[in-house]
Amino acid sequence: MTGAPDAVDRRLINALQGGFPVVPRPFAAVAEALGLDEDDVIGRIARLVEAGILSRFGPMLDAERLGGAVCLCALAVPPERFDVVAAMLADMPAVAHNYERRHALNMWFVLATETPQGIEAAARAVEAATGLAVARFPKEREYFIGMRVEA
Repeated sequence: MTGAPDAVDRRLINALQGGFPVVPRPFAAVAEALGLDEDDVIGRIARLVEAGILSRFGPMLDAERLGGAVCLCALAVPPERFDVVAAMLADMPAVAHNYERRHALNMWFVLATETPQGIEAAARAVEAATGLAVARFPKEREYFIGMRVEA
């Protein structure tokens, strides 16, 4: 895939933000709703992910309802190490994602673990790998904002 997504890609992206059908053939259901072919839907999603237009395609699970835990965390990363540390975090299974902010704590990420006790172990693993102190911001309250971004 080269260039920007086409009109069909944009329709697909917009449709997927509204949910994914939980049926035996979900890609076929999405295809039917959009007037597309199942293989075309699967191929377009794969190409959008491969091209980096979609950063990920997968379920958003409520870790706490499954017995796990999540915690927003941040690091103060020296600018010259930022890309290296970002790559390290991207390879760590407990790190859901990381991103840059213009702040003394310039790298933010979410830890997601199978148990509440796993958060501390994962934060310590990040500290051991990076040599940087992890600031932990555990969730106090949950809000649902239903964010959608029009493609």
